Amino acid sequence: MSIQWYPGHMTQARKKAEETMEFTDMVIEVLDARIPAASHNPVIEEMRLFRQRPQLKILNKADLADPKVTQDWLNYFNAQPNTKAVALSCKKPGDANKIPKLCLGLAPHRGTHLKPLRMMIMGIPNVGKSTLMNALLNRRVAKVGDEPAVTKSQQRFDLSETMSITDTPGMMWPKIEHESDGYMLAASHAIGRNAVIDEDVALFLADNLLKTYPALLNARYKLDAMKLDVSKMDGVDLLEAITKRRSYKRHDGLWDTEKTAVAFLTDYRSGAIGRVSLESPNSRAAMIAGEPTENSPIDS
Repeated sequence: MSIQWYPGHMTQARKKAEETMEFTDMVIEVLDARIPAASHNPVIEEMRLFRQRPQLKILNKADLADPKVTQDWLNYFNAQPNTKAVALSCKKPGDANKIPKLCLGLAPHRGTHLKPLRMMIMGIPNVGKSTLMNALLNRRVAKVGDEPAVTKSQQRFDLSETMSITDTPGMMWPKIEHESDGYMLAASHAIGRNAVIDEDVALFLADNLLKTYPALLNARYKLDAMKLDVSKMDGVDLLEAITKRRSYKRHDGLWDTEKTAVAFLTDYRSGAIGRVSLESPNSRAAMIAGEPTENSPIDS
C-alpha cells in the first residue's frame, strides 16, 4: 500500500511560503534525525534554490536517533554548498540557543540594525518546529501537539533587534515518490492517522528494526526469555510475540493486533526501544538505486 497525505490547507501554505521566501535571507529546515532524507520536503528545496538562499538543516530528535548514523548524515549534509547541518533535541535545554549563531555564519552580510537577519523555519509536520520556536523565544508562542499539522498559519517573531524568524505550517509535498518514505514518515508520526493503517506501518517498522537493531528489540521485548531467536524472526513474528507477551486481547478473546501495532509504534516514537535510525546515507543511495538494503542503516 502506497501512503500519500496532502491535506488541502497545505496548498495555501506552499503559496504563502513562496511569497515569504522572497523577503527571507535564509532557511532553517527541521528534519527528523531518524529519517533525515525521508523527512526532507523537496518543495522546500525548490523554493530555496530558486531564491538562492543558504540553509541550516536541523536534525531534530537526535536523542532518539542512532548517534553514529546521525554523524554520517551530518557529514553528508555539511558537504553540500550553502548548507550547515546540526543535530540537536529541541526539548533539551540550551540546544536551541546554538541556532542564531549558526544562522549568522551562513548569512554574514546580515544581522545588523540596518540589515536584520530574516530567517524562515520550515519542515514537514510533527518534526518539532513549534517546540523549536518556543525554545528560541523562551516562551510559548507556537502550539505544540502530538498530531501532525497542528500549526496552520505563518507567524513572524523578533529574536532580537537584529534577527527575526518566521514560523511556517508543517508542509508535505503532493506525491511521495518512494513507498518506503511513506512508511518511515508514518512510523515517525509525520502523517495523519486517517491516511495510514497502523498494522501495516508497524509491520514495516518491525521488519526494518529486525534487520538493523535486533539486539535492542531483544532487550526491549525479552524475546530470548520466550525462547525466540531474533535472527530468525520477521515482522509478523515480532508483532505476534509482543502481542502474546503483553497479553493484548480483544473483548471477544482474540489477539488484539491493532493494540500491538499502536504500542510498538509508540515505543519507537518515544525512544523506548532505544536510539535507532531508519535510514543512512548509504541505505538511501542503495534504495534509490534499487539495491538491497538489508544491512542498513547500521552498516553505513
